Amino acid sequence: MTPIARLAALVLSLATVASAQPVLAQNAGQIAKVRKGASCPGCNLFQADLTGLTLRGLNLSGARLRQAELSTVVMNRTRFARADLRDANAYGGVFSGASFAGADLTNASFVGTYLAGANFTGANLGGVNFSGAEMNRALGLTQAQLNRACGDPATRLPRGLTLPGCR
Repeated sequence: MTPIARLAALVLSLATVASAQPVLAQNAGQIAKVRKGASCPGCNLFQADLTGLTLRGLNLSGARLRQAELSTVVMNRTRFARADLRDANAYGGVFSGASFAGADLTNASFVGTYLAGANFTGANLGGVNFSGAEMNRALGLTQAQLNRACGDPATRLPRGLTLPGCR
């Protein structure tokens, strides 16, 4: 076998082995830990399904919750500081007093959520849907942040702030 044929066979062999290995996009053990009510700062909770759970006061700072399902959760006083919540679905969730400071919420859905006292200082709200959200007592919101998000007439905002309508 020529050196080029051997190299081609090796590349094909490595590609076959690599494709047979599962891709670990999340950490099932860390997700189970959070589902049981434990804090998990910096954890990989990609696509975690926490639907309907009551998980108050957790520390999920810096965690990866991208595409997580947070519908109808109760996560009061939970710390999501610097967390990745891109494309997360938090429909109808309760996040009273939660901290989203510095978090990336790009394209997340917070439709119908309760966000009284939630802190959004420095959070990326690009593409976030806040339709029907109760956020009139939210903290750290700026008009510049809200200009990148959207809502509807049922969205309640802090006095003096506005939100573009969702299309």
